[in-house]
Amino acid sequence: MAPSSLVTAGVRWIARSFSLLSSSGSLARCTSVLPASYINPGRSLTSQASGPPKKPLNGYLRYVMQQQPVITRHNPEIKSVDIIRTIAQQWRAMEQEQKQPFEEASVRDREQFKVDLQRYKAQQSPAHLQQQVLEKRERMAKRKAIRKKRELTNLGKPKRPRSSFNIFMSEHFVEASGATTQAKMMTLLEDWRNVLSQQKQVYTQLAEDDQIRYKNEMKSWEDHMIEIGRDDLIREQTLSANRKTAAKTLGAKTEAKKTKAKVAAKAKTTRKTAKSDVVKLERTTKTCSST
Repeated sequence: MAPSSLVTAGVRWIARSFSLLSSSGSLARCTSVLPASYINPGRSLTSQASGPPKKPLNGYLRYVMQQQPVITRHNPEIKSVDIIRTIAQQWRAMEQEQKQPFEEASVRDREQFKVDLQRYKAQQSPAHLQQQVLEKRERMAKRKAIRKKRELTNLGKPKRPRSSFNIFMSEHFVEASGATTQAKMMTLLEDWRNVLSQQKQVYTQLAEDDQIRYKNEMKSWEDHMIEIGRDDLIREQTLSANRKTAAKTLGAKTEAKKTKAKVAAKAKTTRKTAKSDVVKLERTTKTCSST
């Protein structure tokens, strides 16, 4: 949720620049500020000079394109994120008939997009289309990896342990000679090769300590992920170890149950035997008494 001051400022911008909250006729004034191409951009938003046609914008994004330069011109000190938030507030406050020109333009462009896409595909060779499919898969995989990395960062996943050379490099990077990062790294690599074994041992120990830090932090982090139901983020080696531990625990419990059952059965047998001996003794006693 936005702070109350931001909401108040947004309402003030709306009332001052567009008056969308108080007048249904204000949309015409707003849309006339910029050329009609922002409402109905046509092929400019659905096709390129080369390459496949672009997917058309929906009605809301068309409205954003139209209003963003207007708000920027009237409020040059406003941040981009606040501009988008203001436009979103305007869009939510608009009546359906005010949104209709933007949405109808989007529908027309979607139809044109289908035609342009079919024409584009008909002009391409099967090999070129296959290459485009592979490139799209690579882009999607890269985006997925970026989103996954961002999610892990937000969830506080511990940083991986550093090697002894990485620790050495981080300590001496600033004073290393070289005009570029790559040149500095090459210099540091050469320096590392010339470091005495006694000096390297210090960094080796630091790397081992960092490895211990990583293991401890990862254990705590993965335990927390299991608690919140994010088993999908747990490393396979941890899952395998957990399965083995669970299997051992289950086996121990099963063995304990079997042992307990055996003890109970043996005790039951002993009781039966004792009871039978008592009965025999009583019979013998009665026989001797009658005699």
